[in-house]
Amino acid sequence: MSHRFLKVWARNARVWRKHVRASLIGNLGQPFLFLVAMGYGLGRDIPEIQGLTYLQFIAPGLVASAVMYSAAFEATYGSYTRLSTQRTFEAILMTPVTVEELALGEIAWGATKGLLSGAIMLAALPLFGVWPSAWTAALLPVLFVEGVFFAALGLIMTALAANYEFFNYFTSLLITPLFLFSGIFFPLSALHPAARRVILAMPLTHEVALARMFCYGRIEPGWPLDLAFSLSMAAAAAWAATRLLRRRLIQ
Repeated sequence: MSHRFLKVWARNARVWRKHVRASLIGNLGQPFLFLVAMGYGLGRDIPEIQGLTYLQFIAPGLVASAVMYSAAFEATYGSYTRLSTQRTFEAILMTPVTVEELALGEIAWGATKGLLSGAIMLAALPLFGVWPSAWTAALLPVLFVEGVFFAALGLIMTALAANYEFFNYFTSLLITPLFLFSGIFFPLSALHPAARRVILAMPLTHEVALARMFCYGRIEPGWPLDLAFSLSMAAAAAWAATRLLRRRLIQ
């Protein structure tokens, strides 16, 4: 593996700059709408949770969800377009770039878009009266790791997809349930122990917990386990994405 994966990353970045406004609105629109609707609307009638207003409680989780949406959609719809419609992958593989470097470049680019979306959400939180602590700087590499996982997961779907409709399964059966049931909108301590164990097995749950801790500087003893889980999932997903993309491209 060489630095040539950065060439893939740079190529995608140059293309993205031409559509930056529409891309950001598409990736950030839903988290911002939920922040306004749930935080300012429903949140006014909900008592404090763990010493936080409801708006403060859901804001870090929505930052994590913005990373998920941005990274996953880039590595599905974006990568599939480059794979099938535009045949960009074929052109890239005519150069010295290997399949592994191509996959790593796609994952790195998806993670970068995810990190950018999360950073914009964090920067915008004071506009809603939510003030992150200095610990938020430590959250940025965590968001990048999350972006690696969801970009790799999206690339796995791309390697398996026969058409664009295939991604409806990914969005409806995985991404949407993760958004709703990963502890963004309710505390896990309020759940039945069996339900809590199921939710703790979800990858976004650990990112939401880390985002909430680092956003307000409330560091809890379990954060190394959350981080280790996130790193392990990201590495496993990247490995699987590389293997499946190779099988898809070299038949």
